[in-house]
Amino acid sequence: MVDVAGTEDGRSVPRSRKGVRTRARLIDAAKRVFERDGFLQARIVDIAETADLAPGTFYHYFDSKEQIFREVAEAQEERLTAPADDDADGPSDVPLSAYDRIRRSNRRYLERYRDEAALMGVIEQVSRYDDHVNAARFATMKHFVERAERSIAQLQREGHVDPRLDPATAADALGAMVARFAEMWLVQGYREYDFDEAVDQLSILWANALGLKEQPEPPGRLLRRRKPR
Repeated sequence: MVDVAGTEDGRSVPRSRKGVRTRARLIDAAKRVFERDGFLQARIVDIAETADLAPGTFYHYFDSKEQIFREVAEAQEERLTAPADDDADGPSDVPLSAYDRIRRSNRRYLERYRDEAALMGVIEQVSRYDDHVNAARFATMKHFVERAERSIAQLQREGHVDPRLDPATAADALGAMVARFAEMWLVQGYREYDFDEAVDQLSILWANALGLKEQPEPPGRLLRRRKPR
């Protein structure tokens, strides 16, 4: 008897707790196989074997390799945008400065991207030709851009940044800068960077682009000249 009740948004829904656990095992196994082999070389039989399940079990829950990859990609995009424990500015008497909020946001994104760089590389590749995966990538971008747009507009009202800037355009451009930088660095290995230095430099670029009036002293570290690989 097939342990699947129906579909939600095209997804098979297990009837039982065991079915839910089995489906989760397949998704976890697929993540590991895609990280190891990439999308094109990954095989359904390898996913089932990694999950310690019979290959036929896969088709009780997923129609294809493409379908399970889309779920793996969506889950990763959700991890990128998940709130962190330190989302609050801290004690009300010591709020974070505008620059510190910029730096914290950049650090969090780069940390999460770095921690799943192997999978992000596959997602970046597949997003070029799979509309569903591309939509998930853009949803992540939209999440960060909309938050940045609101922050920029608030900083303008408070007189901290250049009032001539259009918040939406600035957020789009600066968000794209960080996203592309992360891919070139952490996936493509275009250059090697010290992590803290990279966060500092991106945050200074953000602050300078916005015309942020109050910035901390430059980091004491001297950046070494680096050549592309």
